[in-house]
Amino acid sequence: MSAQGSKFDFDIAVVGSGPAGLAAAALAASKGASVVLLDEQTEPGGQIYRAVTETPVRDRKVLGPDYWHGAELLGPLRDSGAAHWPGATVWSIARPREDGPDGERSIQIGLSRNGAAAMLTVRHVILATGALERPFPIPGWTLPGVLGAGAAQVLLKTSGLVPSGATVMAGSGPLLWLLAWQYLQAGARIDAILDTTPKQNWRAALPLLPGFLRSPYLAKGMKLMLEVRRKLTVIGNVTALRADGDGALKSVTYTRNGTEHRLPADTLLLHQGVVPNLNLANATGCAQRWDEQQRCWRPTTDEWGATSVEGVSLAGDGAGIGGARAAEEAGRLAALDALHRLGRIGREQRDQSAAPFRAALDRALTGRAFLDTLYTPAETFRVPADDTIVCRCEEITAGAVREAVRLGCSGPNQAKSFLRCGMGPCQGRLCGPTVTEVIAAERGVSPAEVGYYRLRPPVKPITLAELAALPKTDADIDAVFKH
Repeated sequence: MSAQGSKFDFDIAVVGSGPAGLAAAALAASKGASVVLLDEQTEPGGQIYRAVTETPVRDRKVLGPDYWHGAELLGPLRDSGAAHWPGATVWSIARPREDGPDGERSIQIGLSRNGAAAMLTVRHVILATGALERPFPIPGWTLPGVLGAGAAQVLLKTSGLVPSGATVMAGSGPLLWLLAWQYLQAGARIDAILDTTPKQNWRAALPLLPGFLRSPYLAKGMKLMLEVRRKLTVIGNVTALRADGDGALKSVTYTRNGTEHRLPADTLLLHQGVVPNLNLANATGCAQRWDEQQRCWRPTTDEWGATSVEGVSLAGDGAGIGGARAAEEAGRLAALDALHRLGRIGREQRDQSAAPFRAALDRALTGRAFLDTLYTPAETFRVPADDTIVCRCEEITAGAVREAVRLGCSGPNQAKSFLRCGMGPCQGRLCGPTVTEVIAAERGVSPAEVGYYRLRPPVKPITLAELAALPKTDADIDAVFKH
């Protein structure tokens, strides 16, 4: 299993098999590097192309051509010779050490597969961990029957399932409209869409419209939205939401123009954009910064995706939200830079090879600022009222976080000690952005000053039995990780 007979298992490990990971692994392996693609899903595709090889939704018009583009990335991966390890959960990436042959840099990756844990040693890591749905904490969002639009889309892609009974969608952002359109193609019932996009966002986004008019997504996006608005009830200017029910969702209460209204609902699908999935990068020690435009934390990278940790790169939405096509091109750029850093290609070859990918990336990101500004979630949905749960794992309310601030808690890491928020199974993925914003609002400062959770491995749950049974020899590792 070792690369070129050395102590390294692989030259490059790519974590995540979405568009960025698939593109990065295929390109790097095609240039002669030994590459392993690690992903906890059983099939490649990530979230955006989830189940593209095995979805039961065979009518291609239901999920749309952008989804099926994911299948086009699988052939180059197979032809490249890269190893693909599905069902592999990466829970740790150690900081690089100069202990390889001839003083080469080595990076150890902790992962679990088939119920067993192992450590891999590689020269370079490309993190392609993608995005998470931004938390949408409203009263009642923990009720059965309330789920994220992204989760609903996963059910459609993997199992061909759509909700039965009265269904309400609420929030803002491109994914909400895409899912509504896909549901229409699938013949699903949608009783109403409650659009929470703040009116003032339109004024802020208007100066950025000329850039968006050059976006490759303009025509298809407008066509999609017009079809949804023509066929469904869309209620705009929604400024407050509440999910009601005793043990399960029964209705949705919303406020529009200062007046409350109620809709019966068996299912409520919430969405207000996505944020980078940065937990693994954070735990690895990669520097991060607050992105005011996208209202989220993102790892700090250069134009090639290189992070502050030597030998660790980021590509795709895990480094900042740009969409699937942008992620694909960013993955190729990160792969070229990794090959250069490993001495497999020179700087001039890297730069020349990157030119078409960089041009494609620029095209894919055209007009992004307009979308980010238009779909910035309203503060009331980012900074909820006191009685709203913000940390679902530990059932901590926004009011408890505010009280902790008044007692001297200055940031999310102190909040862990005060309240245990961010210490549950999700390790802050569902509460991190909200806790930061609540603390910032209570202190009257920017989220950049408040900071984010400081994470430690393991970033995913792992049993003591797995840790205790870590393979001790190469033969042990090969027995567990046959590929």
